[in-house]
Amino acid sequence: MWFKSFVVASLLQVGIAGIAHAKGPFGSVNVGNWVGGAFSNDETGAFSHCAATAPYANGVILVIGQNTAGSWILSFASPSYQFKQGENAAIDVIFDGREQARLFATANQPNMLTSVMPANVVRTFQKASLMVATSGRTVLNFDLTSTGPVIAALANCVTRVKADGLGKAGDFTKIAAKPQAAPDKQAPPARGKATLAKTGTGFVVSANGHIVTNNHVIDGCVGDIKGNLTGEASMVLRVVSSDANNDLALLQAPSTMAFKDFARIRDRSIRSGDSVIVIGFPFHGLLTSDFTVTTGIASSLSGMRNDTRFLQISAPVQPGNSGGPLFDTTGQIVGVVTAKIPALRIAAATGDIPENINFAIKTGALRDFLDNSVVPYQTAEPKAELKTTDIAGNARPYTMLISCNATEQADAKR
Repeated sequence: MWFKSFVVASLLQVGIAGIAHAKGPFGSVNVGNWVGGAFSNDETGAFSHCAATAPYANGVILVIGQNTAGSWILSFASPSYQFKQGENAAIDVIFDGREQARLFATANQPNMLTSVMPANVVRTFQKASLMVATSGRTVLNFDLTSTGPVIAALANCVTRVKADGLGKAGDFTKIAAKPQAAPDKQAPPARGKATLAKTGTGFVVSANGHIVTNNHVIDGCVGDIKGNLTGEASMVLRVVSSDANNDLALLQAPSTMAFKDFARIRDRSIRSGDSVIVIGFPFHGLLTSDFTVTTGIASSLSGMRNDTRFLQISAPVQPGNSGGPLFDTTGQIVGVVTAKIPALRIAAATGDIPENINFAIKTGALRDFLDNSVVPYQTAEPKAELKTTDIAGNARPYTMLISCNATEQADAKR
């Protein structure tokens, strides 16, 4: 009896959208060991989310759910957990020994950790047969049987309840048309042109949610351009302006978003030989879902063929770093990462493979672009040096994964 009560409590306290209390389940989701349904906010009576739970022999109950905004959550619950309210934890998950991601979970109640799952993690979770979750010294294995059907059932649950209301909730396992997990509503591509996922990096430069990235990151995007802060739900971004010549673009988050933390631009030029830090999302979906940090120096104060708009840097840069922030050792912005040298092309021409030659747009071009776009950015003078770990920690609230679907032709320009 205690077990059934705990499962129900887990569902009621999923906390997908900050819900303090919930009522349900309405209708049903029964797939393998997964049990759940639709739930409402107990204070307003409005539909809030669909969720399902499954118990495991290791003593943990997994909770998977989707809210009305389309965000997916994964919770780890156990009566043996004793977390403090609001306590945070990083959970590394590996699917089938190959795909790896880092989730950032919060304890909304003492016996459960809840994390938002990015869409790519949801798709992997849906297809995988084994998940290994590691947090600190704790390692847990989960046999992911029936995850594909339960994801589809929960997506069907959200779609049907939003359309018909809780009063017509029924068996959500019966699906007329197979829905996709965490669907992206995109405009149809041009006839004859295939689309593929495209990602880059951006960073917030104002409390109003202005976001800087490269023009080539958003060039050719079809439909919505989305931004994700690590571990949080995606948001649709609006294009404010772009500058193809300097490879800069300005996006803006929804007006409902408030940013207490944002990047400050260094008020003086960097010098050749100064240390720099690159933060971004290279090879997102193949590597970690968290951002990565690399270090190097400002190798030169000009780019290819003495282009003085750019810096040459030695910090490693990969596809997906484009548009990301380049920091000095005090945590101020000294450039926008834009490209790496085409090593194979250079090798074919010279016979030598170049190493550690990458480029960033200088702050002069960046500030001119922001001034022309009337963005209330802030500058700062270099102060005491910070540890790289502190710079990365400070950058977490404003460094963003930028993603969209783009035509193959546009992606080839990168």
